[in-house]
Parts: sequence; structure tokens; C-alpha cells
Amino acid sequence: MTHQEAHLPRSRRWVLSRTLMIGGAVTAAAVPSVFALQSASAAASVDMELVLVAAMVDPQKSGTGTTLNAAASVKAVEQALDAKNHLSATYVDGHYGSTTITAYSAWQKSLGYTGIDANGIPGPTSLVKLGSDTGVYSVTRQVSIGSNADSYGGRRVNTRTKNMLAAADGKLSWSLALTQGSYTTGNPSSAGTHDGGGVVDVSVSGMTATQRWQTVKALRDVGFAAWLRTPEQGFSYHIHANAVGDTDMVAVARAQVHDYFYGKNGLASHAADNTPSAYKGSFTWWEQYKRS
Repeated sequence: MTHQEAHLPRSRRWVLSRTLMIGGAVTAAAVPSVFALQSASAAASVDMELVLVAAMVDPQKSGTGTTLNAAASVKAVEQALDAKNHLSATYVDGHYGSTTITAYSAWQKSLGYTGIDANGIPGPTSLVKLGSDTGVYSVTRQVSIGSNADSYGGRRVNTRTKNMLAAADGKLSWSLALTQGSYTTGNPSSAGTHDGGGVVDVSVSGMTATQRWQTVKALRDVGFAAWLRTPEQGFSYHIHANAVGDTDMVAVARAQVHDYFYGKNGLASHAADNTPSAYKGSFTWWEQYKRS
């Protein structure tokens, strides 16, 4: 036994001696089962983008179905919430439903967050800390909304929403103008959807019918759940747009993202989306759009 070996724990010396006995090649037979178990339960990788999409789509579902390929990431977050005693193991299922929203909100509150910062939707700081504190997972594809006091055309939005609007604007030969930004309250016609982040209303004044739909398509292309609101629906013409994956979005606006995911209109009627098929495009979000 070498001097270095003498200072190893007995279990480590046993593994080393077994390795030397078989000529220095480590085989499965040489590794005690406890070491194999530790290797198999190594920390998972949580895709934050997918977790955020699931957190917007899942709570309104009937049943406990999962969204896209987010189940493994969501389940790892739920396992960590269970380890922190915020979520029963019964709900560790890969479905980011209302119970998981409540559990994650409890985790946020335990960190001292309040109000919209404890809305049950993971922000990068709380999500990374939950993973590191429990050792359950590490985080990939972190999403940050930046400052919540940024602006676009004089209307308050966060930095992520501002960048999304600029990208949509760049797809059009006319300019986007907002009639309502984010973080605004007291507008009864908005049903509270603008109380948090990621939600804007876009003017269609002076646009032709085709231009209106082209604007909807440009917003959808960069990751907004966007609809043209019409007099038939009880509104003056405008476009309502929710930035998919915005961590400051309030529950009523997240429910509209769920509707959008399933081809609905985001209104109380939950009717079919009135957007012509030529202007619908594929479901996406800002970070995925930037990678395409």
C-alpha cells in the first residue's frame, strides 16, 4: 500500500485494490453497487426554456399530460421541490400543473420573493439555486427577461419583450406602435393580462387587412402568442400579444398562451383561433427563434 493509498477511505482502497488486481482496467464487476447507484443518479439537466413553456401550457389542461419534450426537465424540478418539502412526491410527474405552480411559489417565497416574483414561474436565480441546493439538477438554456423598466415606443416593457418587438418590427415595412405595454393595471378591457410582463397591445391603425395579418405573423414568428382582436369579438381592432416564456407573466395571461398552444383565441370563449392558416406559423418562443 502506498502512502497515498493509506489516506484513502477503506471503500476507496478496496476499489483501487480490485482495479490493480485486474491489471488496471476498471470493470463493472470491480465497482461496488453503491458507486454504481451514485453514478446512475447523477444530477439531471433542466432545460429552462422547456420548463417555462410547460408552466404556461400545463396548468389549464385536463389531466396530467406533459408538454412537448419538457417532461424530464419538469420532473427534475418537481423532485427538487419534493426534496425541499414544497411538493408531495405524488405530483412528481413531469406535468407543471397548478400544484407545481403553488409549490414553486412557496420556494420563491422561502427565498424572500414577493408579488410577481413569487408567481410560481421559475426565474433563473431561483431555478439554479433550487438545483444546486438539492443536487438534483443543473440548468441549461437559462431565460432572463432583463430590466422590467425598459420601453418600446414609449410604453413600458421588459428587455426581452423589447427585443422581441424589435425583431418582429424588422420583418415588416411599417413600424409597430403599442397602445398598451406591460406592468399596467386598471384597464378592465384587458382583464388583468397586462398586470405583469410580456404582454402588449399593438395598434393596427392605418393598416390594410392583409397588413394586420402580416403583423400577427411577424409577432408569432419571434415567439409571441398573438391574435388580431376585432369588433366581432367586442374590441376595436388591435393585436394582443403575449411573449411566450416570460417569467413575469401573470396567470390570466399564461392561460392565453395555453389557448394559443392549442389553436384557440385566448378569450373567455376559448373559441378557435380566427387567424387565417397562411399567417399562423409554428409554435415557438424567443430563444428558440434566435437559434433557428
